[in-house]
Amino acid sequence: MVFPEGTPIAGVVSRLAGLGSRLADLPGAGVLTVIASVAVGVAVANFVVRLIGRPVARRVSRQSVAQTIVRGVRVGTIGVALFIGLSAAGFQFSDLLLGTAVFSAVIGIVLAPLVGNFINGVFILADQPFEIGDMIELEDGTAGFVEDITIRYTKIFTLDNTFLVVPNGTMRERDVTNLSAEDERTRRSIDVLVTYESDIPEARRRIERAARDCEAVIDGGPDIRIGVARYMAGPDCRLHEFGDNGILLRLRYWVKKPYKLAKVQSDVNTNIRQRLGDPEANVTMAYPHRHLVFDDTSGVARVESGSGTPNGVDPDAPAAAAPDLSDDAATDADRPGSDASASSSGAGTRRDRDDRGSGAAEQ
Repeated sequence: MVFPEGTPIAGVVSRLAGLGSRLADLPGAGVLTVIASVAVGVAVANFVVRLIGRPVARRVSRQSVAQTIVRGVRVGTIGVALFIGLSAAGFQFSDLLLGTAVFSAVIGIVLAPLVGNFINGVFILADQPFEIGDMIELEDGTAGFVEDITIRYTKIFTLDNTFLVVPNGTMRERDVTNLSAEDERTRRSIDVLVTYESDIPEARRRIERAARDCEAVIDGGPDIRIGVARYMAGPDCRLHEFGDNGILLRLRYWVKKPYKLAKVQSDVNTNIRQRLGDPEANVTMAYPHRHLVFDDTSGVARVESGSGTPNGVDPDAPAAAAPDLSDDAATDADRPGSDASASSSGAGTRRDRDDRGSGAAEQ
């Protein structure tokens, strides 16, 4: 539709065009145009997110995937508005591409970890190892609830009331145990060592009863199926092995919720100690013992001649290694003409000579 030159509408259009050209000539007009375009994009993005938020949440069963879709729509809308603003400001994208090609190697090295986190985030969202709200345990023993899963990182709310933000590149490389994936029931085990003299059937019954007395422990019911195997739902105590210090009994029990495993295990241990400590139980908990056995040769040192010490006697030998000077030996030594007396007198003569000789030498 063409308006004559004299019509009011044509005059308004020409005035607006002149105003636009004047605004474009102002300093900083390009920056203002980009800012205005981004502001409009943010407003449009918020409107679109409110419009599609609930339908996406109803159609997508996984909360993490739904949040990722909504975030992608928001970022995409703002990005489109930014490009429109740059185009309106007269920005040449060919110059940007040329500059990016020059610094592509440097940018690639700097952004490599970030790109890796993005790719691993896509794999986490696709593989579904855990979901928002699941209780997980990392390989270092850190346990907590998954608070958020983004395309770059995973946020964990630990049991110590702290936040742990793990990049997705590191998260995929870790061994993660999901304690509340589909079935929240978790099986635990406790080892109890009793003596060989204990009443083993009675010990097993008391240990199983101790676990059933805990409210958080499943005390019975249908067998629990894991894969193709089925396990008893109630506590089950088995004779595991014959140890060096006693018989090892292993208790296996199921916990209803995995959120207080340490407390449940403490309660079960307390009940086991009380029930096995009953004098009527005829059960004794075993612990390592050490017996020291002394025979007839204990404490006697053997002396060998020619060991390099005077008279073949070791000066470091204990008093038990000294010669026996009993009454009979002394009587035999004092008896005239006896071998012991002769040897004693001979030894005394040699000692006197040695003393005199040493004295002469000293003079």
